[in-house]
Amino acid sequence: MKFGVVTFPGSNCDQDMIDVLSNIMGQQVENLWHKNHDLKGVDMVILPGGFSYGDYLRSGAIARFSPVMQEVIAFAKRGGYVMGICNGFQILTEAGLVPGALLHNRNRKFICKNIYLKPETNYSLVSAELDLNKALKIPIAHGEGNYFAKPEELQAMKDQDQILFRYCDENAQVTEAANPNGSIDNIAGVCNEGRNVFGMMPHPERAADSVLANQDGLGIFESILKMALA
Repeated sequence: MKFGVVTFPGSNCDQDMIDVLSNIMGQQVENLWHKNHDLKGVDMVILPGGFSYGDYLRSGAIARFSPVMQEVIAFAKRGGYVMGICNGFQILTEAGLVPGALLHNRNRKFICKNIYLKPETNYSLVSAELDLNKALKIPIAHGEGNYFAKPEELQAMKDQDQILFRYCDENAQVTEAANPNGSIDNIAGVCNEGRNVFGMMPHPERAADSVLANQDGLGIFESILKMALA
């Protein structure tokens, strides 16, 4: 499978993602620059974490208008697979490729720590192979990870099984105490109606290598490969 990882000015998780996809998963990876108009024939585009364009206006708001995003949006509308993580998730919401918005954390502070994540559906490329009753320990690192959706958007996502991940405790129980940033309904990841665009706030690429003593994120990448290549 051929992946494209986009680098924006301010991206800082692009190389982490490239390392996981190429060295751990053994896949072909193209590093896509933000000014590119060519996606180089990739099967899936990854928008990594970081601070695209410094996040000076609003996280992801400037990156949404970058040249490469014109191609990513067209690619997604043709049914191509796109995944945004952390800042990449913010870019997806700004581009209207997934519902909702990312607001400042409830405590107005940057949060960097391990949290627990519960997969909510197997009806998704990124979660099809995950155990819905098992909590995954995955790092977060964000100042604007508070996911918000209007009541009608939230209901539509529930009706169409678009909620991919929710924050939980180590026993996979979704509780208010386990919500690190104030996200509505503990939501940590969603997909679009077409189920080909995925956004999540936690960083699975930071929990996919044995040298980090945590491989809970590896299952997400394994799920992508198994389902996409089936």
